[in-house]
Amino acid sequence: MSKIEFVTKRNGTVVPFTPQRISNAIYRAAVAVGGRDKETSEKLTLQVIEYLEQNFSSIDYPTVEDVQDAVEKILIENSHSKVAKAFILYRDERTRMRSGRKEQTIQPSQNIPWAKIWQVLDWASSHDLHTLERYNQRIRNGEMHDIIRDSEIFYEEDIKIAARMILERRDLVKIALITGPSSSGKTTTTIKLGNILQQNNIKLVTLNVDHYFFDLEDHPKDEFGDYDYETPQALDLELISRHLVDLIDGKEVRIPYYDFKTGKRQLNHTPMKLNANEVILIDSLHGLYPALTQGVDENRKFKLFLEPLLQMKDEDGKYIRWTDIRLMRRMLRDSAFRALDPESTLTHWHYVRTSELRSIIPNINHADIIINSAMPYELSIYQPKLLHFFEKWPAKFKGDPLREDAYERSFRILSLLQKVEPIEDDSIVPSDSLIREFIGGSTLDYH
Repeated sequence: MSKIEFVTKRNGTVVPFTPQRISNAIYRAAVAVGGRDKETSEKLTLQVIEYLEQNFSSIDYPTVEDVQDAVEKILIENSHSKVAKAFILYRDERTRMRSGRKEQTIQPSQNIPWAKIWQVLDWASSHDLHTLERYNQRIRNGEMHDIIRDSEIFYEEDIKIAARMILERRDLVKIALITGPSSSGKTTTTIKLGNILQQNNIKLVTLNVDHYFFDLEDHPKDEFGDYDYETPQALDLELISRHLVDLIDGKEVRIPYYDFKTGKRQLNHTPMKLNANEVILIDSLHGLYPALTQGVDENRKFKLFLEPLLQMKDEDGKYIRWTDIRLMRRMLRDSAFRALDPESTLTHWHYVRTSELRSIIPNINHADIIINSAMPYELSIYQPKLLHFFEKWPAKFKGDPLREDAYERSFRILSLLQKVEPIEDDSIVPSDSLIREFIGGSTLDYH
């Protein structure tokens, strides 16, 4: 047992010292530069602990910054310069994220598609859906069916535009990349886009990148010790890129098979070859991550990015956050289809969001088209399904230094849901709506 029992967080809170977090952080940095040696990560962790014990007493607790400084020192002294650089960059990124709220008040983010935002805001204003107060009033006026109709049409029009863009480049495009952060509606959008292309003799053939996961034991872990499936480094990016190049060149490849029950993959498992009228479909969080398609000519790719770009202000004049919409969607989907309770989804969201900000959202402006997947009416559908959960979480997580993220998100969404007009009967949601991807009951085939 280490002589160091506690560390002091940035806000002054004292929490237990957990050596495994150091090992996880070192391993994550190693994975980011192509390394997967857990044994070395653990040996380096022991050196970090030894250094901390020599410089801090059982009374004089080190701070989080002290621990991170020690990690950098040990990595550099052991000639792991690439890993040290990755760790330093990640540390700097987290620092910028913590101060991001202040910076955003004076500097426009490069990760926001301003032209698309203006289009969505203009639509919301013209339909009297740009504030929660106006939206609620329309619900009270009995206009829910009109809101649903107009919202669905707005979304479907974007998909038709995407299909036309592919058809105009049908002689060049061989890969359709459908991407976006978690619960943005990729599956429904892919099906609808595929149906239009099928009518024009173009067939989307799925390359399931989930089969390219490394063995679970080689995955990096987050700060709570959970395996992180959200990071692109969990995938064999080099093999994916090589297979894509070969497929476009007309060669046959053998796709690996990943068994989620055992956490093991089998290489050279399933043969795949592309026919003349077929386009490879990659429906993935990391579709626009450069390393995934690094060997493929840009002209061969069509890149579609999804995000629920809701433009609606709450009663305090603040825009409802897109990430909160996606969190509620994922809670409902995880509960209905993955046997995962909503609280688990909430407490895991911190690393989902971290990976999005690092590896997914920064690529939004590289897309050929950005589709808004938000349906203003979904707020009323989710309210009766989730309100009772959010009512208990702020009290449960308040004051817990390890669950600050869960507390902040649950408190914010509770405040929102308490102001939304609820719709108990979800039968009014169209059977092929994107919302059905999360609440169930869709007539679309998701298998």
